Amino acid sequence: MKQHRELSPMRSGPESVATPSRSRATDPPEGEQSMTENVPDTRVRRGLVGVTADTTSISDVDPCHNVLLYRGYPASELAESHTFVEVAHLLWTGELPDPVELAELERRERAQRMLAPELERLLLALPTDCHPMDVLRTAVSWIGSADPATTDRSAEASADKTVHLLAVLPTVVALDQRRRRGQRPIAPREDLGHAENVFHMTFGAIPEPEIVRAFEAAMILYAEHSFSASTFAARTVTSTRSDLYSAVVAALGALKGELHGGANEAVMNQFDDIGDPDRVDEWLTARLEAGDTVMGFGHRVYKRGDSRVPALHARMRRVAEMRDERALMAHYEVLAGAMLREKGLRPNLDYAAGSLFHLMGFDTPMFTALFAVSRISGWTAHVIEQAADNILIRPVARYAGKARREVLAIR
Repeated sequence: MKQHRELSPMRSGPESVATPSRSRATDPPEGEQSMTENVPDTRVRRGLVGVTADTTSISDVDPCHNVLLYRGYPASELAESHTFVEVAHLLWTGELPDPVELAELERRERAQRMLAPELERLLLALPTDCHPMDVLRTAVSWIGSADPATTDRSAEASADKTVHLLAVLPTVVALDQRRRRGQRPIAPREDLGHAENVFHMTFGAIPEPEIVRAFEAAMILYAEHSFSASTFAARTVTSTRSDLYSAVVAALGALKGELHGGANEAVMNQFDDIGDPDRVDEWLTARLEAGDTVMGFGHRVYKRGDSRVPALHARMRRVAEMRDERALMAHYEVLAGAMLREKGLRPNLDYAAGSLFHLMGFDTPMFTALFAVSRISGWTAHVIEQAADNILIRPVARYAGKARREVLAIR
């Protein structure tokens, strides 16, 4: 059914990207802007805790009602009923696509999945012990350097870049897992859906539809999460009037950290460290006494549990049953129960997604890269939104060093 629309969908023209005004004047270059235009708030909020940095029409993280909305739609419901490409269109344009718009976006995405031969050779030459996020970052840097329209910040150029990155980044991740296993790359297929193609390129086979659908749900739930650290990094770079590729590279660097995207890898590493599920209490006690963080639990925003988890948890359990992975489910349930009992913390999305990716056969080091190929839709939506109504992001810091001192000659 065609959706009611107030924003222009992404097409090939210059008005192709939704750019809702947020009633804010574009700022001048930093050198022309006084830092004392407004009286600064001298209170220090480390980590920007509780700071509302700007407005956005892309997503709403509502911890009071324990819901995440994408352009007004509950993300958990979209994960049950829509495809990742449909949700990407929603994030970019503000509306779900009608059949004609969807067909055109799918055509464009499928036609751009193949890596340039020069990029493929570069990726195959990278050390196999470097982190997959380094490979993904290198790929985006190369793509940006090879694009003659890199510095074109128009709506049309931005639309083209977002579709290209959505299409090609899964090819990079699939190639990277295979090269680490000593396997040859598998070329993408234009006749497959986005999620199906990831499995084809990574494993050379497509699993049961229920497993493909579970992966698609994970991608949708990972697609966007308001001003997360990586998204804010992308918006900060965009605010300097830099290019979209540079913003995405910055986002990838932020996502790599284990306090952000790297947490899904850390979850599986914890399970490996625990070994026998009967050791969970012993392992957890030692971890907590040492003051170490247990990854995959709690959230800066959600205090009553991550709203994205229930939808993915149910699919993860079903895939575990299909794969007869009782040991993994034992780890999952026992550690989750112990953390709730000992710390009052519930699993976040990384806890469920890390387990799901493992069940599907992806290697643990690839988990954060899989997060990235999902979040690219949200990052690019935020780059577009920031550029459309820009202001330089430039916070101030409270100086905590020595008082002014006299400058003396060394000799």
